[in-house]
Amino acid sequence: MRDLGVGFGYLLRGQRWVARHGRSFGFGLLPGLVTLVLYAAALVALGVYGEDFVTWATPFADDWSSPWDGLFRGFLTAVLFALALLLAVLTFTAVTLLIGQPFYESLSEKVDRDVSPDGTAPESGLPLWRELWISARDSLRVLVRALVWAVLLFALGFVPFIGQTVVPVLGFFVTGFFLTEELVAVALQRRDVDLRTRLTLLRSRKALVWGFGTPLGLSFLVPFVAVFLMPGAVAGATLMARDLLGEEIREGGDADEDSEEASEEQSTAP
Repeated sequence: MRDLGVGFGYLLRGQRWVARHGRSFGFGLLPGLVTLVLYAAALVALGVYGEDFVTWATPFADDWSSPWDGLFRGFLTAVLFALALLLAVLTFTAVTLLIGQPFYESLSEKVDRDVSPDGTAPESGLPLWRELWISARDSLRVLVRALVWAVLLFALGFVPFIGQTVVPVLGFFVTGFFLTEELVAVALQRRDVDLRTRLTLLRSRKALVWGFGTPLGLSFLVPFVAVFLMPGAVAGATLMARDLLGEEIREGGDADEDSEEASEEQSTAP
C-alpha cells in the first residue's frame, strides 16, 4: 500500500518540477492544446450526427412501435457517446505524446539530468522518424489491450449491482494503468526498454502505477485539465521510470530555470 502514496507523490513532484521550469511547461502545453481541439471537434461531430448514425445502423427498429424505437436508439446513442469518451480518455495521452514527441522527449531528458547524480540523461541515439514509428506502434498495441478491457468492462456493466459499483472503479484503475504506461514510455524508450519489458515492470509495481495513473485519469475527465497536467505528468513519469529501474534520484535537483537562463546569459555576455 505504501507504493500508492509513492506513485501519487511522483505525480505531484512532476507538477512541481514543471512549475519551477516555466519554459518547459509552456512548450509542453502546445501538443495537448492541439490534441484537445481535435478531440473536441470529433466529440461535437458525434454529438450532432450520432443519433443519425445510430438510426442508419439500426434499420430493423424502423417498424418498432413508439416509444420502444426511440428508447432503444436513444440508449445506443448514449452508449456510443460514452464509449467515445472512454476512448478519448484512453487515447488522449498517446496521441498527445505522438504529436509532441520532440517536446516531451526534451522535457524528459531535462528531468533526468536534473535528478541524476552525475547530471546526465540516457539518449536513444535514434532519428526522430524512428522514435515516432516506435512510439506509434507501441501506442497502437497498448490501445488494443485497453480496448479489450473496455469491451469486457462494458459487458460487465450490465450485471446488476456490480455494473454500477465495481465496474466503474475497475475502469479507472485500468485507465490509470494504461495512462501510466504511455507516460513512462517516454523515458523508458530512450533507455531501449521495449513494450513487453515495460509492461512487466509496471505489473510488478501495480500499486505504484495506480497511485500515479488513477488520480491522473480521474483529473483527465475534467475539460482542459489534461492539457495543463500533461507536462507535469511526463516529468513525474520520468521520475517513476528511474524508480522502476532502480536508478538513483537526487533530491533537491529542481534548479530554477530562470536562474539557469541568467547564468547562461552571463556566460555569453561580452
